[in-house]
Amino acid sequence: MTSLSNLADSNLTGSDLTNSNPHPTDHAASHGDFRLFGLATFLVADGMTFAGFFAAYLTFRAVNPLPEGSSYELELLLPTINTLILIVSSLTFHQAGKACRANQLAKARTWLMVTGGLGVAFLASQMVEYFSLPFGLTDNLFASTFYALTGFHGLHVTLGVICIAIVTLQTRYNGRITAKDHFGLEAAELYWHFVDGIWVVLYGILYLL
Repeated sequence: MTSLSNLADSNLTGSDLTNSNPHPTDHAASHGDFRLFGLATFLVADGMTFAGFFAAYLTFRAVNPLPEGSSYELELLLPTINTLILIVSSLTFHQAGKACRANQLAKARTWLMVTGGLGVAFLASQMVEYFSLPFGLTDNLFASTFYALTGFHGLHVTLGVICIAIVTLQTRYNGRITAKDHFGLEAAELYWHFVDGIWVVLYGILYLL
């Protein structure tokens, strides 16, 4: 009797556990995928931070304009090259996404490596510009604002290059990114396009106004 009772209790316990969550996968599937929404929210918040920097810089320029022929006039050659580099990198990243969705992962890795190389080239060019500027970080408010804007953007490019390196590794054979599941690549691409768009605005405000 004791054995039968214990067996019945064990069956009841197992039945209760099963009935408490009869379809765990269905329960998980009932929740939507909010990863893209979360990324978009982050980018909007990040864009507002950049907008604050832009507003501070434009306010300073309006209140304290630089005199004509000032030594703080910025050269256009390197920033223009950097702009072209980032525009091209957006195109190459887009090609990587297309190749991934077409299940051409080797081709996607090639485009990703090209994009990462362009990002590194941008950072190297920016460092060259820093060493050639006629002012330092703490010279005045203009210099501090300039370095804050370009440095903050450079940090974003650095993070983007790191993301590209990670995504490139994840597209290897049997990796986490495939033609059917490529959210990581799409998220990195969206972030990179955001960084490129911010630079275009920054280029117009800092170098063309």
